[in-house]
Amino acid sequence: MAERKHDQRLHDRKFVRTFFTSPTAVEGEEDSAKMLRSASGLRGMQAPDVWVPDNEDATAPSMRDEGARNIIEVVAENGEEFPGEIHPRIVWFREDPETRHQGFEHMLEIADPENGAISHIDGFVIPEVGDIDDWKKADEFLTIVENEHDLEEGSIAMSVIIESGAAELAMEELRTEMGKPTNNLERLFMLVIGEVDYTKDMRAITPTGNLPSWPEVRHNTSRGASAAGLISVDGPYDDIRDVEGYRERMTDNQAKGLLGIWSLTPGQVVEANRSPLPPEESRWRIDAGGRRVDLEESEGVQVYDGSRVSLEESGGSYTLRVGGDEEEFDEDELREELLKMVEYIPSMDDIVDSMEEFEAAKEAGRGAIAMERSATLRIDGVEIDLSNDRMWDEATYQAAMTPISLLQDVYEHRPDQHEELAEMYSEDVVSRAVDVGGA
Repeated sequence: MAERKHDQRLHDRKFVRTFFTSPTAVEGEEDSAKMLRSASGLRGMQAPDVWVPDNEDATAPSMRDEGARNIIEVVAENGEEFPGEIHPRIVWFREDPETRHQGFEHMLEIADPENGAISHIDGFVIPEVGDIDDWKKADEFLTIVENEHDLEEGSIAMSVIIESGAAELAMEELRTEMGKPTNNLERLFMLVIGEVDYTKDMRAITPTGNLPSWPEVRHNTSRGASAAGLISVDGPYDDIRDVEGYRERMTDNQAKGLLGIWSLTPGQVVEANRSPLPPEESRWRIDAGGRRVDLEESEGVQVYDGSRVSLEESGGSYTLRVGGDEEEFDEDELREELLKMVEYIPSMDDIVDSMEEFEAAKEAGRGAIAMERSATLRIDGVEIDLSNDRMWDEATYQAAMTPISLLQDVYEHRPDQHEELAEMYSEDVVSRAVDVGGA
């Protein structure tokens, strides 16, 4: 049998945009499962790709046995209709056998087919893992659960939360360990960053007491997931009112290939579901002295209306001021300088157009084509025509395929979002995006 390449994804979902946690039991409430019931009713863009009934940090230790029973009750009742995947988080700790045993008992109870929930549960989330041997312990417990209940071995997915230096280093060993006959680590699905406990484990200190940004952990988790054919998910952004900060975090993540993020509220779920998808409308933007500013379109002209960039023309000579810097240019030099400052953000329609054009050229026997982007830029009433060509070859095409593949994955697995996608892009654009690339 041919050896599997470990960067191939084994699970039905190729992308996870949203990882949404809910407490499994709320103390002092007449219905302790009310948060679970509420989450199980989410639909459309408010519903996450992965729902995590959280029987660990979000639930008081004294309520976790009841929380496990609540998971069973709510998922058995509502799980079939829930549009995303369901992955409960159980308790685990790399240094505490008693905690690991409690997590095992909860998994054994939740996975019992007689309780009616396991047919709607896709996997379990294991927190606080340590080195690779600890990951194997969790995998072995899941294998025992499967055998105890006559479930197919490896059928229950396992995701882990990276909350320690040991877990971060363990990601480098996955390509070697996965696929060995002595484990079922190919059940692994997501690598999720738990930056609060990671900060504690690293004994990190900041002057404000806020969490460090940990860009290295986010890069390493994305890299580890890519190398092992898994999905990477960033940790929670706990300032739930800071929508712009949440968007900036996601934009930074997406440039690392980290397309998923923890969501703490249905509002964050909506933002995270939409963020990795291409925009509905194309736009131009300019680097205004280190700050990217969207240009306003007016009668086909892209207009900069700010104070950080100014432009004057006199007798064919141009004076460009950016921040505190001032330079003189002729028209060709100015055009070259402005091309360095402006960027074009394509819409979904633009991306599909480009891919269809390249596919047609490839069908005609051409391996590369030039894609032109042009615009008239107006700064302080002075207009300059800008145009550049970008060569598209097979590598460019494959890189551009990622957002299209994401939409195709969403379209296949989230029919509850079809209507909202059509409202965003139009039914025609969605239909063309679903078909492009031979999907």
